[in-house]
Amino acid sequence: MIEYWQLKINYKDLKDAPSSGLSTSQRLSIRRGNNFRPTIQVIIAALNEEDGIALTINELMETLNNPNILVVDGNSTDRTVEVAKELGAQVVFQDGQGKGDALAKGIKNLQSVDYVVITDADYTYPAEYIHEMLQILDENPKVGMVCGNRFTDKTDPKAMHNIFYIGNRLIAFMHNALNGVELIDPLTGLRVVRADILKDWKVQSKGFDIEVELNHYIERKGYGIVEIPILYRQRVGEKKLKVRHGVAILKRIVQETTF
Repeated sequence: MIEYWQLKINYKDLKDAPSSGLSTSQRLSIRRGNNFRPTIQVIIAALNEEDGIALTINELMETLNNPNILVVDGNSTDRTVEVAKELGAQVVFQDGQGKGDALAKGIKNLQSVDYVVITDADYTYPAEYIHEMLQILDENPKVGMVCGNRFTDKTDPKAMHNIFYIGNRLIAFMHNALNGVELIDPLTGLRVVRADILKDWKVQSKGFDIEVELNHYIERKGYGIVEIPILYRQRVGEKKLKVRHGVAILKRIVQETTF
């Protein structure tokens, strides 16, 4: 049992959150038998990530015992699609452009599972933390999403250059100050979410502002968000996030504030 005092808790008044009083395992064990194991689906948005996608998928397969992995490809021009398929992942192609559009496509293709893991294709997020994230959700039905916090002493100093570190901290300050969803790392790409929450989500974001929208969506559904400290590795391949994307993210924060 993971005690809350060991974690950074980022939700308020959980007593009013939706809850049956039973964990997912308990509810589903009653329905399917005592040997039930919660099911998961991994969604990975990818665009020209042939250098990192193999490492990412192999680590997920080994850590999570061959989970269902859905790669949503943004019409890559390298071998991203071929590599993903060779390693056993299902691949679909997004209709538009951007990370938000890709995750929307992934949610439309969700199978009947209990939890959804969202991660990046560039090998920055270690899969080893997912078990702990799943455990938190399983034991705490009032928590809707668990996120990996990159801003710890575990992070590789080379993984986040000064301008991106400063930009992330500025965005986190604006995110917390304007709308009260208090997170140390609101833009993290590693998340585990209850699948039933995502089924009704009508995604509006097209790009890297998708994380901001998801944070607010979880809160509006009445669930809490928990962060755990993680190691953040230096990415494999070319970085997609540019300074100009920060403008769209800040705009999304304002839009969600006035929702």
